[in-house]
Amino acid sequence: MSSKPLPKDPEFIANDLVEPGGCPGEPLIEMLQIVKTFKTQAGDFRALNGITTCFYPGEFVSVVGKSGSGKSTLVNMITGIDHPTSGSVRIGKTDIHKMSESDMSVWRGRNLGVVFQFFQLLPMLSILENVLLPMDFCDKYAPAEREGHAMALLEMVGLAEFAHKMPATISGGQQQSAAIARALANDPPIIIADEPTGNLDSRTADSVFEIFHSLVGQGKTILMVTHDISLARRTDRVLLLSDGELINPWVSQVFPQLSHRRMLWLTRQLSFQSLEPGEIIPINGQSGNGLWLVTGGQLQVLLDGARNGHHAPANMKAGEMFSRFGIHTSASLIRGFQVAGNSPAEILSLSQDDFEHWMEEAPSDQANLQKAAQEQTVAWGYTAENTGSRLVL
Repeated sequence: MSSKPLPKDPEFIANDLVEPGGCPGEPLIEMLQIVKTFKTQAGDFRALNGITTCFYPGEFVSVVGKSGSGKSTLVNMITGIDHPTSGSVRIGKTDIHKMSESDMSVWRGRNLGVVFQFFQLLPMLSILENVLLPMDFCDKYAPAEREGHAMALLEMVGLAEFAHKMPATISGGQQQSAAIARALANDPPIIIADEPTGNLDSRTADSVFEIFHSLVGQGKTILMVTHDISLARRTDRVLLLSDGELINPWVSQVFPQLSHRRMLWLTRQLSFQSLEPGEIIPINGQSGNGLWLVTGGQLQVLLDGARNGHHAPANMKAGEMFSRFGIHTSASLIRGFQVAGNSPAEILSLSQDDFEHWMEEAPSDQANLQKAAQEQTVAWGYTAENTGSRLVL
């Protein structure tokens, strides 16, 4: 596997979420089994619960979740602002939480650029002076070179003419652009943006996003915490958090209509299987699984032998699912799946008992799955003789 995954392809982290382990390839940032517990008057509060994930050079990743889901705590683990209760964060070859606070400050200034929701520009300094400050702190450039470098950054974000203005005299969008220039002052490989468009109108937010997008094109790695789903969908990859845990990306991709709490339940309940070429998965009968989700390779749909010659074979590929409703919708034409081709297949499956429990708890989800089963089997050409029959588990 290459060191950088294809954009919008959740496959490379799906297995890490099901069976936590090291990150594949050569990640720039590797988070392994991160737990963060805060002490409160009401007792211990676990903000992050076993987070394992990775980020690659040149990726633009958004971190999404409701308030209190753990988004800011996750990025604070990467910036070193906070320390995990257990687990490790490695950036490049550095285990950042093993450094002293003074070494961490210097390392952070050289390797990370942080963009905040409320800009955090120093009000008594000009825009130019705000951008120069990180250079002075890290002493990365020769003093004679610093102003020219700062002006080049302000030019890049469209603020060169405002270099000598004070922050209070420019708009919120311009202040955020200045904050981005400041984050780039020491040419860090990683940009952390915590709700960078939260206080901006949609047009200004889009302009800020385009700046980020151009930085990714220059090889920067950007992690953006956001509530803006429309912006998140324009990044290479979306990490969805709920109650301090990562939701399996295949679950969020295939079941976007589900609540975050239900997505997290599915993430916990799904079982991972790797199947060899030619291996068969039977689906009839009362035992076994209630839901199958393909995450790698292809599965050919197997039909009842008496009718097999009357239908063209259909395949399920990565990102497609089949539920037990499909068996009834197709009037028991479908008897199983077989791994197609010469490559293994990977699936996530939900047990029959868990599937029934879910359907009993969530009638609206049951209706959606029944509709999906009908549409899927019609698309395959496997329709029931008695289309008016009631669908049951």
